[in-house]
Amino acid sequence: MRIVLVWILNAIALWLVAVVLPGVTVVDEISALVAAIVLGLVNAVIKPVLIILTLPVTLLTLGLFLLVLNGLLFWGVASILPGFNVDGFWWGVAGALIYSVLTWAFSTLLPQEQRR
Repeated sequence: MRIVLVWILNAIALWLVAVVLPGVTVVDEISALVAAIVLGLVNAVIKPVLIILTLPVTLLTLGLFLLVLNGLLFWGVASILPGFNVDGFWWGVAGALIYSVLTWAFSTLLPQEQRR
């Protein structure tokens, strides 16, 4: 049940990013839900591999390259999904930054899972 709630909250965060930034558009609710799933999968599967591969650059830039990586992934997901559009790299960086802050804020609202 918690994963469905997180999924819906991430879709709401993506919709809010589209409302705030003129360079990010989400056509409808279904597009937001699909984009939230794909962004979650990309962040869980592809992003860790890219972080390891770009570790030297990340260390040289004191971690600022992670902003570039997040922006590229956000922009890349938008390029493969119909109904979710990012107008350029810098809109992707701004969108990824706001999306990350919103998803973090929404996750703090959820009750913690109890371990057995």
